[in-house]
Amino acid sequence: MPIYEFKCTACGKEFETLVRNASTVPACPSCQGSDLQKKISSFSAVSRSAFAATSSSAALEALPAGCPGCGSPDGPGSCQF
Repeated sequence: MPIYEFKCTACGKEFETLVRNASTVPACPSCQGSDLQKKISSFSAVSRSAFAATSSSAALEALPAGCPGCGSPDGPGSCQF
């Protein structure tokens, strides 16, 4: 279930909310308005290479090796290839 960022066109309030159903329109928490603009959001993902750039080698070794079949960070055999 994705968390979306919105901006209310009535009052200008920017907020984020969990949207369980794509057809559901949330209400502004400030003015309860439903005339909203969905903002383009960035996301964050942690990968073994990104982790290595900022962490010690001991911490890096604690991470499981990626699956050689698909690259999944859950480790070898996690994708069952």
